[in-house]
Amino acid sequence: MAFPEDVLTEDEHVVLHLHPHWKALVRPVAVLVFAIAAVAAGVVFLPSGGGGSITLAVIGGLAVLAVLLLSAWPYISWRTTHYLFTNERVVLQHGVFSRERRDIPLSRVNDHSMNQQFIGRLLGYGTLTIESAGERGQSVLPDVPKVDRVQTKLYELVEAFHDKHSLGDGELREILAERDNKG
Repeated sequence: MAFPEDVLTEDEHVVLHLHPHWKALVRPVAVLVFAIAAVAAGVVFLPSGGGGSITLAVIGGLAVLAVLLLSAWPYISWRTTHYLFTNERVVLQHGVFSRERRDIPLSRVNDHSMNQQFIGRLLGYGTLTIESAGERGQSVLPDVPKVDRVQTKLYELVEAFHDKHSLGDGELREILAERDNKG
């Protein structure tokens, strides 16, 4: 479930490719461990045959259902959520069966801010908000790992993009001098 490289333009390269912070997987792992423990306890403590076998089958069925709904699905959702930062744009993509992707060209990034609650500071994640010119305005990226570093990298990318696509003072003077010489 890696991000497809074919969505990148010819001169574009990936600078950061992130999924939401690993804290999103704490509950799914806890459910998985609890389900395995419940089945193991049933095998050890329930009598074999008759009612014990039926009870063990019910416990096993509930454990499988819990793992599918509360472990596998959140893991797949986490794996299919991508925060991609390239030298040209920010790409936000999520979705398992249907996919939603938003591209924010670096030229349209007006502002970006980050927010970290206390627990986020302890575990190293936060929320990054990117404000862009256009219809949608703000994009909120929750649970970004190392959000402070990501915000700094985004600033560097926006500045590098701006420098690459704008004229410096020397270049502007050359163009004006060339124009004046022709006229």
